Amino acid sequence: MDEAVEIPSHFLCPISLQLMRDPVTVSTGITYDRESIERWLYSCKNGTCPVTKQLLSDADPITPNHTLRRLIQGWCTLNASQGIERIPTPKAPIDRAQIAKILTDGRKHAHMRLACLQQLRSIASGSERSRKILATTESGVMEFLVSIIISDHESTSVIDEALHVLHNLDISESNIKNLMKSGSRDELVSALVRVMKTSTNYQSRAHAIITLRSIFKIADPMQLINIEHEFFQELVRVLSDQISQQASKATLKLLVELCPWGRNRIKAVEGGAVPVLIELLLSINNNSPDNRRSCELILIVLDQLSGCADGREELLKHGAGLAIVSKKILRVSHVASDRAVRVLSSVSRFSANSRVLQEMLQVGVVSKLCLVLQVESSPKTKDRAREILKLHSRVWRNSPCIPSHLLSSYPSNSSS
Repeated sequence: MDEAVEIPSHFLCPISLQLMRDPVTVSTGITYDRESIERWLYSCKNGTCPVTKQLLSDADPITPNHTLRRLIQGWCTLNASQGIERIPTPKAPIDRAQIAKILTDGRKHAHMRLACLQQLRSIASGSERSRKILATTESGVMEFLVSIIISDHESTSVIDEALHVLHNLDISESNIKNLMKSGSRDELVSALVRVMKTSTNYQSRAHAIITLRSIFKIADPMQLINIEHEFFQELVRVLSDQISQQASKATLKLLVELCPWGRNRIKAVEGGAVPVLIELLLSINNNSPDNRRSCELILIVLDQLSGCADGREELLKHGAGLAIVSKKILRVSHVASDRAVRVLSSVSRFSANSRVLQEMLQVGVVSKLCLVLQVESSPKTKDRAREILKLHSRVWRNSPCIPSHLLSSYPSNSSS
């Protein structure tokens, strides 16, 4: 059996202790692997040298350590018999002059636009530093991408590529604000809605909704109030098509942020949100962290929409509406339980005719509310469940639909 090959310590990155593939030296004289130090500086937003703790500014150079890289490559070659693969010579980091040339070619020559975008995509996938350079306002890349996306005469493939690059840049809030100052906000929103509506490329639709969420996170109240009905219809269609988990989650978060403003709840209901949200709840079977968060977001939106009469009507119209909301209580998280009980509270207070009250008994809603009073849950959830049970105690209290072991939990009208 071959012995393990010991890796010399100076070939290892001080941050992650992995073999350096592209050694670079920072201004403090310490050498790191480029990918690791750029992730440390740009993604993790640390501004110090990990070893010396000295401050590093954006202006400080990151210099390739060619001597060490050649030593590492030579070591890999000498140890090839032990299964060590030779690391490739890294590409030179992008510079601003190269970016400027790509943008000039893309602006002047329509037939070169797709190739220019593909070059930008390649650069963006190269390193954290390259993405940071591309995403800066000074580079002009974001304005170039937006001009393509809002154009009504570009080919679908070009727009798809521009969306992909914009998504990969992981744009900061400050960059979005700077971009919106140029007055292209409304045009960009309309263009992204158009992509959601007409594109057959699921990835482009996902990128469009994620970009829209970034835009609306910094929108002012008037912009949030004046959103068109069509926008909500397209959000609902993204959820209905389930194009990706990331897109669905971004859509749900966007609905959570938009529904409290103006008549947006009504617009979402008229766009068909309630039955689609119920179907999504029905389709979530396991309790993984991602699914748990999706359940919470769905129930938060349903709680918002149940605050209006049309939303409650749509919930009750769906054969599984009350049942699935009740089923998620005590099965997902405290947040989900609280929101589900809030939905049931809205129904019981404002839409509780005799048919609805009987359905709540038959599908187990009342039994679940009794169970909430018996088990560990938040005080607010318990109080809300108790209020619902007391509100309709004359109809529910003596029903054979409630299991006998839960009857002791049923609050009397005189209880506090």
